[in-house]
Amino acid sequence: MVEHRNSGEPAVRLAPWTADDFWLLERKNEPVMTEHLGGPETAAKLAERQGRYEAMSAREPAAGRMFRVVLEPAGESVGTIGFWERQWQGEPVYETGWGILPEYQGRGLAVVALRELLSYVRTHGSPARETLRAFPGTDHPASNAVARRAGFVCLGEVEFEYPPGVPHPSNDWCHRIRG
Repeated sequence: MVEHRNSGEPAVRLAPWTADDFWLLERKNEPVMTEHLGGPETAAKLAERQGRYEAMSAREPAAGRMFRVVLEPAGESVGTIGFWERQWQGEPVYETGWGILPEYQGRGLAVVALRELLSYVRTHGSPARETLRAFPGTDHPASNAVARRAGFVCLGEVEFEYPPGVPHPSNDWCHRIRG
């Protein structure tokens, strides 16, 4: 899928996660990429994450997916984006997260990828989940800007656990999937 974009915006394609994409997880595990996520994960945690991402590609699309963000027309993998099911404040929602490799940041690629993901979720998501949520830390201005530029609405600051068990002040960004 290729983003239907505004003139001047880069083009990206979302490619489903495969066994060949572990190198991208390793790149995303570098300290500069995990600064706002609790730091790098162990090799065992990365292998576990790879297994989860591959499993997401094998199940029903409405349950969530992980994707490589591919810059077009060059075909370069520049980051990741995905969505998954969760309960938030008693409501079934989708959550999203993204990361663009440092050498590709600052070009608007995360915004275009997030808009493309929204299109995918509108087509393949469950009607029971009415919103896509993002929870970037309040100390992460770039990710908050991505959510805002992609059309999400900030509902305020919340205590969000990431990694699990570690509360972190975050913003609750919400985008209605339909309507």
